[in-house]
Amino acid sequence: MIPFNAPPVVGSELEYMQSAMGSGKLSGDGEFTRRCQQWMEQRFNSTKVLLTPSCTASLEMAAILVNIQPGDEVIMPSYTFVSTANAFVLRGATIVFVDVRPDTLNIDETRIEAAITPNTRAIVPVHYAGVSCEMDTIMALATRYQLYVIEDAAQGVMSTYKGRALGSIGHIGCFSFHETKNYTAGGEGGATLINDSALIERAEIIREKGTNRSQFFRGMVDKYTWRDIGSSYLMSDLQAAYLWAQLEVATRVNTRRLHLWQRYYDALKPLAARGRITLPTIAPQCQHNAHMFAIRLRDNADRRALIHGLNEAGILAVFHYIPLHSSPAGQQFGRFYGEDRYTTTESERLLRLPLFYNLSESSQDIVINALLSFLA
Repeated sequence: MIPFNAPPVVGSELEYMQSAMGSGKLSGDGEFTRRCQQWMEQRFNSTKVLLTPSCTASLEMAAILVNIQPGDEVIMPSYTFVSTANAFVLRGATIVFVDVRPDTLNIDETRIEAAITPNTRAIVPVHYAGVSCEMDTIMALATRYQLYVIEDAAQGVMSTYKGRALGSIGHIGCFSFHETKNYTAGGEGGATLINDSALIERAEIIREKGTNRSQFFRGMVDKYTWRDIGSSYLMSDLQAAYLWAQLEVATRVNTRRLHLWQRYYDALKPLAARGRITLPTIAPQCQHNAHMFAIRLRDNADRRALIHGLNEAGILAVFHYIPLHSSPAGQQFGRFYGEDRYTTTESERLLRLPLFYNLSESSQDIVINALLSFLA
């Protein structure tokens, strides 16, 4: 069976993990944590980067950091992972879902303003498949209405919008280093990018269980105390060692994934030309990271048939999110503003093909030939 995904392995992970084990420092904020954070600050031009146990933790940390309170409203797409909404529901917010664009499946920036009310506190753009939302429009709305922008860039590491790294444009950005992402911290992991310097001190406190422990270790205070609400939002240094091995060769990993993505695109053009499938759309101002290759079939029945056919051929291809507004919790904790013109219909015909760093071209050719044969 050709899997849909396999965690990336570059070859130096064990060496760095053994080094971390030998250091006697396995908890958070060790040497490998510092290396990863500094690398991301420099590479992505973010004011401050803090490693976390997951992107879920980063989003929850962000919700605390911008003081989300009961009665606040947070605008986001319904076509996203549950963590995007959960982080703000946990603080008592109501989620306001708006429709997505049919080309990128990102939040439709033209529908956000009408959904803003006096209770709106933040906008959460989700960069689906590592393809950027229209951030200029979103940031302009945030400035006009004095809202926070928290980028869910879980899938966007190494992607850019007009030359700026995803996650570094809003007030806060959230990365994922889960094993399904382009880079992993040994299975789980995340990072919070703080792009507003006024938020840095409190972000460090929230991340350290609500204490000023980080300042204590830097010699800024003689003892640390409980200062605020918070939780344990630190990644272990053993995981950071795994992640560092991958960040060291991030360009190599990115280049390989883009190569595999382009091979799919070129090989499947004939099917798209005949109207059999829809290929991914990459906006001119966005440099994507080949996080996934997703085609869209004619409808849900067409997709089910293809999934079955690929499984019979030993290939695992999968669909993605069930829109949150159609779920029981989504109906309880949120509402959909405006017309659901694309969110549901597009989600029901999307199919993701196997794409991961260690995928061989021979395996990819098997997938391509199966698609060409089945959809001929």
